[in-house]
Amino acid sequence: MLRIISANLNGIRSAVKKGFLPWATKQKADFICMQELKAQRDDLEDAILNPDGLHGFFHHAEKKGYSGCGIYTRHQPDDVLYGYGNEEFDAEGRYVEARFKNLSVISVYMPSGSSSPERQEAKYRYLDSFMPHLIKLKKSGREIVLCGDVNIAHHEIDLKNWKGNLKNSGFLPEERAWLTKLFDEVGYVDVYRKLEPKAEEACYTWWSNRGQAYAKNVGWRIDYQISTPEIAASAKKTTVYKNERFSDHAPLTVDYDWKL
Repeated sequence: MLRIISANLNGIRSAVKKGFLPWATKQKADFICMQELKAQRDDLEDAILNPDGLHGFFHHAEKKGYSGCGIYTRHQPDDVLYGYGNEEFDAEGRYVEARFKNLSVISVYMPSGSSSPERQEAKYRYLDSFMPHLIKLKKSGREIVLCGDVNIAHHEIDLKNWKGNLKNSGFLPEERAWLTKLFDEVGYVDVYRKLEPKAEEACYTWWSNRGQAYAKNVGWRIDYQISTPEIAASAKKTTVYKNERFSDHAPLTVDYDWKL
């Protein structure tokens, strides 16, 4: 079995204070993909960089306290790639890829456009630049599991208040069409939806800090595991962990019947 977890931490140091590391090491996961680290290399002590039995690989943003992503793994990778070759977004620490034989496990933190029109334009630039990379990866013949905060809810079933968000970043037609192309034309698989095609409120992985969004489960599904068809076909079980709160996101776990 191959267990992969994706978790936006909204600050790795904050999540650690809330008990993330003991939970993470208990999961016996092969890979834990993390996003929104909000920390530089020098900010992280050894206990965070390499927790019990785990190797840590991190792509930090140049801007302090911003973005960043990483991977914990129990295995020693053959290679680790930081960034996907785009100067603007690689500077924001949004991509780390660990390679093991013919498998690539990728942690991605896609931009949010909700803070300003300028950031929405940046998000569109990101999507335009990232799609060719994903197409190239798939054509390489490697098996891919891409984990991360995509900052897009794909369908109406993926968020509570879809009618009220039709004109908001994260549920805009252009963003949703990007995911549709990725799945229907390029041929990647939305693993959670493969396993749970009808799940509604149980699928949410992020809740706004405004109002009583978490208490009322007014959430969004914006954290994904996206994979190539062969490894997607081996996916057996998925869970969204809500017993503890390490962040405004919940960790997404998928178990694959797959050997490294």
